[in-house]
Amino acid sequence: MVMNVPRIETERYVLQLITPEYASALLEYYLRNRKHLEPWEPERGESYYTLPTMKIQAQQSLDDFRSGSALRFLALDKNTEHPIATCYFSNIVQGVFQACHIGYTVDAQHEGQGVMREVVEAGIDYMFTKVGLHRIMANYLPRNVRSQRLLESLGFEKEGLARDYLKICGQWEDHVLTSLIRPESINKE
Repeated sequence: MVMNVPRIETERYVLQLITPEYASALLEYYLRNRKHLEPWEPERGESYYTLPTMKIQAQQSLDDFRSGSALRFLALDKNTEHPIATCYFSNIVQGVFQACHIGYTVDAQHEGQGVMREVVEAGIDYMFTKVGLHRIMANYLPRNVRSQRLLESLGFEKEGLARDYLKICGQWEDHVLTSLIRPESINKE
């Protein structure tokens, strides 16, 4: 696993590994987007939306990076350093699997502006070229048309439907399973 704390720059954004110094920015992001994100995330209690919890989350992000199990990014506007999105790569497995899962969120005020495409594309490139992964898996709720379109546009292929896959907003929900395989690693016959 890469040992330097990653910082990825795109045309408009900086993907910064979430570390303890970004706990306040992370809290600001989640407080601002609480209602917007609720339908797509696990049920969260009031204590989640506090600085102590964000400090714990940020420290866990750094610990997971150091162990090689996850990379969690906060996307900041290059000009204002305002947090506008998250992009998480979790369950990183090396060895014969060389894969991970991806998750992402975008600020309600920035939906439909190409933020997620720019951020996710940069994160995927990092995971394939710097971390050396072969496969990235993404799962989305069947009703989440925005995620479906984003993933299709990035080349993710549908692999199936998982029944009652994750508990989202207090309910077990089906998820569409997709994956993206690093193009140069696809077997050519």
